[in-house]
Amino acid sequence: MSLGKTCGKLEILIIHDAILPPQSDRGGRTSVLQGAFSVIRELLHHDKKILCSVFPTLIQNRLKKEITLTEGSRVFKTWKSPPAKIYMQYFFFNVTNPEVFLSGGLATVKEVGPYTFREYRPRENVTFVDNGTKVSAHTAKSFVFLPEQSVGDPEVDLVTTINIPALAVMNKMSGNFFMSTMVSMWMNSKGEENYMDFGKIHTWKGQRETTWWTSKESNMINGTDGGGFHPFVSKDEQLYVFTADLCRSIYVTFVKEVEIKGIPAYRFAPPRDVLASHEENPANEGFCVPAGNCLGTGVLRVNECRKGAPIVVSFPHFYHGAEEYINGVEGLSPNQEHHETFLDINPTLGIPIRASKRAQINVNLKRISGFPVTRKFKPTVFPVLFVNESVVIDDESAAKMRTMLLMVMLVSNFPLLIVGLGTILLIIFIILIVRSRQKKTTAVEDTDYKQVSDKPDEDLSDPQKNGSFIAMSPMEGEKC
Repeated sequence: MSLGKTCGKLEILIIHDAILPPQSDRGGRTSVLQGAFSVIRELLHHDKKILCSVFPTLIQNRLKKEITLTEGSRVFKTWKSPPAKIYMQYFFFNVTNPEVFLSGGLATVKEVGPYTFREYRPRENVTFVDNGTKVSAHTAKSFVFLPEQSVGDPEVDLVTTINIPALAVMNKMSGNFFMSTMVSMWMNSKGEENYMDFGKIHTWKGQRETTWWTSKESNMINGTDGGGFHPFVSKDEQLYVFTADLCRSIYVTFVKEVEIKGIPAYRFAPPRDVLASHEENPANEGFCVPAGNCLGTGVLRVNECRKGAPIVVSFPHFYHGAEEYINGVEGLSPNQEHHETFLDINPTLGIPIRASKRAQINVNLKRISGFPVTRKFKPTVFPVLFVNESVVIDDESAAKMRTMLLMVMLVSNFPLLIVGLGTILLIIFIILIVRSRQKKTTAVEDTDYKQVSDKPDEDLSDPQKNGSFIAMSPMEGEKC
């Protein structure tokens, strides 16, 4: 090899252990780093896409398998005997001017309540049918009066209102305990075959559909009983609930994101369309009974499923209702906070964290031939009472759910953690290699060698006469 002097600087190549080209360009090293990082980025990008698609899918499949109504599953025990406390509150509309009302004037009502009861609703006679793909059960409801959460004593307090059989339930109470005879038989889907069917009502009282309404769509039994939904609920879907109080299925839509006891949830509520008139929502025409005999927006006539009683249901204070009903009596003031029915559902598990079902019982008032007392009645939908059935997850269940959601989050993000850690370690490894190479190159460039022989005429091609593996030859110098 050659040794030359260029502008007073020696150019040396050592070939004993390794031959390195002369390199002092820092930008070259930078370009090597950039190229390496580009390759790493592309590799990690593809690996991350693969991992991030595989791991969440595995988690989702595991959750879909766990959230089934099977003996021994995580949700079966809770479904069979709900641990959360359920409360039923009654609010009555007390008529403060009965003489004026009976004389044909506008009634003035004042809300009185709540009268609060603790509700128990265990599912009994649980039986698996259809080769274990469905579960049948009875739901027997019982109530215990809670005087500390009530405004008075329902056995003593007097309320002036329309006398209908629906109010007889309050007069049957004995002491502080009242056992309801309301029993419903449900057959729910377990959700094993399709997780989207979890909790859906297959039959109610042995029937696949109701018979009260005037269209096939209106008689369909859709959705769950509100106690649970399929996992991985999205904001853009409609969730259906069959409610025996309304004798029909309704749907709820996304309203907003909320948080209860540290658990994220989506709030779903029935929109105005659910009880809209058939002019606003033609799909509701099937709920006109008899056909063509329709009421306005915000009310639903249910006399066909209430043994002929002139009962009309609505949301409290005719929330989402037409002005004609709100102004039919004095003293009503509907608002979303106190009168909206809602479900706060954890979207990952599909389990309600908090819920409030609010419904109002009304009477369809009109003049009745042969009854002189009704001759001065103005046709209207008269409010009698409304109920608020509410539940919030208990602290113990909330703690378990937070732990479960944390595990789901960690496992779902596990590939991102692995990719991130691997990226950091790989970058550190490359930096160490480049620095090591840079130090070696710098040491070579700064080395100053001298001839070991003062005899210019000696044969320098013999390495034995000029040190170990070093060759020097004159070069034409450039002008500095």
